[in-house]
Amino acid sequence: MGISIAETFRDGVVFITGSTGFLGTILLEKLLRSCDVKTIAVLVRSKKGLAASQRAVDIYQRAVFDRLRFEKPDFVTKIKIIDGNLEEPSLGFSTDDRDWLINNVNFVFHCAATIRFNESIQMATKINIQGTENLLELATIMNNLKGFVHVSTAYSHCPRSEIKEQFYPVSISAKELKNLIKRDKNIQNFGVDWPNTYTFTKALTENDILTYENQLPISIFRPSIIGCTQSEPEPGWLDNINGASGIITPIIVGILRTIQLSRDKKTDIVPVDYTANALISVMWSTVNRYKYSDEKNKEPKIYNYVSSADSPIHWDKIINYTFEAYHQAPPLETMWYIFCIFSDSRWLVYILRFLLHRIPGAFIDFSFIIRGKNPKMLKMYKKLESMTDLLKVFTTSEWKFDNGNTLELWSLLSQEDRKTFRFGFEEFDWKSYIKYTVYGIRKHILHEDLSNLPKALSKNQKLFWLHVLCIFLIVYIVFQVCWMFVCRNS
Repeated sequence: MGISIAETFRDGVVFITGSTGFLGTILLEKLLRSCDVKTIAVLVRSKKGLAASQRAVDIYQRAVFDRLRFEKPDFVTKIKIIDGNLEEPSLGFSTDDRDWLINNVNFVFHCAATIRFNESIQMATKINIQGTENLLELATIMNNLKGFVHVSTAYSHCPRSEIKEQFYPVSISAKELKNLIKRDKNIQNFGVDWPNTYTFTKALTENDILTYENQLPISIFRPSIIGCTQSEPEPGWLDNINGASGIITPIIVGILRTIQLSRDKKTDIVPVDYTANALISVMWSTVNRYKYSDEKNKEPKIYNYVSSADSPIHWDKIINYTFEAYHQAPPLETMWYIFCIFSDSRWLVYILRFLLHRIPGAFIDFSFIIRGKNPKMLKMYKKLESMTDLLKVFTTSEWKFDNGNTLELWSLLSQEDRKTFRFGFEEFDWKSYIKYTVYGIRKHILHEDLSNLPKALSKNQKLFWLHVLCIFLIVYIVFQVCWMFVCRNS
């Protein structure tokens, strides 16, 4: 494979679904900054009264595009907005947009999906399965298609303890599931081994691609838990509190005080910029495989993009690094001094939730009511606990991943491509990465600048002594109650 990655995309037309999402945003930014593409068409749906074009304009004004704006000020001229929706038949494309895609697109990155773990099976099927099938149908009639990469998840077959880069059988097919939904049959028993509808429908979609009649130059890309950027376009960029950031954020703002989590289990996190680089590299490999070898009748290749195989890290380290970074730069808006009890015991966590979440929340809500304000703490804790319950399968379990195809892909890259599109985990510095995560949450989620650090440190010191005082009072009260009980019975 002598041709470089950048050369593969030169003057090419790329189509990205999910370009407004976390991974899609970084993928778009990276392609525009590092590859001399002709056009990137992005699927954007109208939302909350905003037209697709207006949504896109607002998105491209965000800070994540500042570096690109500096290096290539005219980058917006290479973006074509395609108004559409995965939930709609034929993806909701206009006739003109559909014809343009058929006649011009060379590369398709299918990143769009509903990633809500508690999504209804009907909606998850409509978006993740039917949406993918609609896009595959369109891809089969694209006149100049060179490659198609479908983004799945490393946890698509999470009921298994070991996940290799291969297809696995599922008890029901995508077609059968859609027929059951259409007939409004009871489908609660299907997918019972999967922890959520996201991973279940991703597993079905993979097998859908395997059995798809019209052979395409296609690969399946399975990233694990995607975290903030490691370096590009800046360290620590993120725009959501999904995955690891969904745990770290409430911990550092002093809200989350207990969670079901096994500190001795390995977790698997991949930076979003590394993930975008790996995704671009998978497209490069896909194009070259189908161009230079006879792979049209072979199974699509699967790439597990994971960190635990080459640079494993346990939750214990993640937690310790988080606490270290917090003490260096605590958020100014933190509600309480950092304090969290981790346990893999469900019942202990339930008890601790009552003591550490519900009781303090009730007192705060009561103070709100007295002051004529709306209570909100108990509602917030209910939402927070529901979110952490959805994540507990990933915080209390670990998997063994095979990533042979991904390692082989890395070995095929030239030194220049490895530098430009880095995604390998050799000598990865997890301590620095978690620090970037905490600082990124502070900047992009809590919208705090480091200029407030002296004030934040001063406040944190006061919260520490208040925390110590509360512990002392609780211990004193418990001691007094026990002493009274002993005296009464003596």
